[in-house]
Amino acid sequence: MRLLLPLIALLLLGLNLRPVLALPGPLLASIQHDTSLSSSAAGLLSMLPVMAMGLCALAGGYLQRWPGTFRGVLLGALIIAAACMVRGIWWQPAGLIATALLAGIGIALVQALLPGWIKQHYPQQSSRLMGLYTTAIMGGAALAAASAAPLATAAGWQNTLALWSLPALLAAVLWSRCGNRATDRQITAVDVPPLNRRAWLLMFYFGIGTGAYTLVLAWLPPFFVQEGWSPQQGGYLLAGLTLTEVVSGLLVAALLPRFRDRRRLLLPVLGLLLAGLICMTAAPSVLAVPSMLLMGLGIGALFPLSLIVTLEHAATPAQAGKLMGFVQGGGYIIASLTPLLAGIIRQALGSLQQAFSLMALGVVILLIMTLWLKPQPERQ
Repeated sequence: MRLLLPLIALLLLGLNLRPVLALPGPLLASIQHDTSLSSSAAGLLSMLPVMAMGLCALAGGYLQRWPGTFRGVLLGALIIAAACMVRGIWWQPAGLIATALLAGIGIALVQALLPGWIKQHYPQQSSRLMGLYTTAIMGGAALAAASAAPLATAAGWQNTLALWSLPALLAAVLWSRCGNRATDRQITAVDVPPLNRRAWLLMFYFGIGTGAYTLVLAWLPPFFVQEGWSPQQGGYLLAGLTLTEVVSGLLVAALLPRFRDRRRLLLPVLGLLLAGLICMTAAPSVLAVPSMLLMGLGIGALFPLSLIVTLEHAATPAQAGKLMGFVQGGGYIIASLTPLLAGIIRQALGSLQQAFSLMALGVVILLIMTLWLKPQPERQ
């Protein structure tokens, strides 16, 4: 029971890491109507947080030393809460873009530091806990997407954006109560060996896979609004996709012990994602539900598996922090370009189908890269 509070805090922190990205999509028509935000600038609302995640995650080793895991995670949760709160007041384009960047910094602090904390405090259960943590991340996106349009109808889209400051504050309060259990450890340079070529492979792998996630999160509702769906229907479709991701993430957590070679999970997962993207480009209105289910199953499993495979390449909490910081840092920088590129394509061509076609090509590349992800030797 004494470990219950830190675990609840871990899940609640994960729940707050994606609403900033998931909310603008279902609300984009109203946002653009009230602020005259262009499609390219709308791409920045997703691109900047993800870019900030990447840049801050690259400093993961330094952040482990200062401010440390506990204080860094607490600061990150408070920054997310502040960014959401400010959006209720400063909702003009400049404010939305500035708070997107600020929220990204807060998200990055949490994401760069929590994996090391998991590795330090739950070394025997780190893979399963990473699966639950990433499932909580996707659950937050589902909740935000499903509630966005109804809340905006009742309270306005500005207040809907600001409302998510409350669960972030709750996460910060719960995490602050864990201070006597989640103590920081000093990390010396000798604990952290230099990165190798496998780290670069993992970084590109994570970046391309997360690019599919950010593309769907930012542009799925606007894509179907252009196909004649209502904003509410687009939001519900994104919510359904993210709920499918949650189910897929839970299945990954349950199946992990049976698959020592993670490639046996990764290859079919990528096949599902590729099939969903093909449905999106071939007949989006007719195959909306199948494409949603296939992409949800694929993305929902790929995201935690990418992090788990990365975590399994680290022998110590210090190595986990440095490797995860590098992989997430470079990976999120790569992934941040996806929603921006999609926004530019939409503004230039008036359609998003070409963006999803490019993402399908990226998944083919991932299928080839998966063959190099051989299992690491068992560590004593």
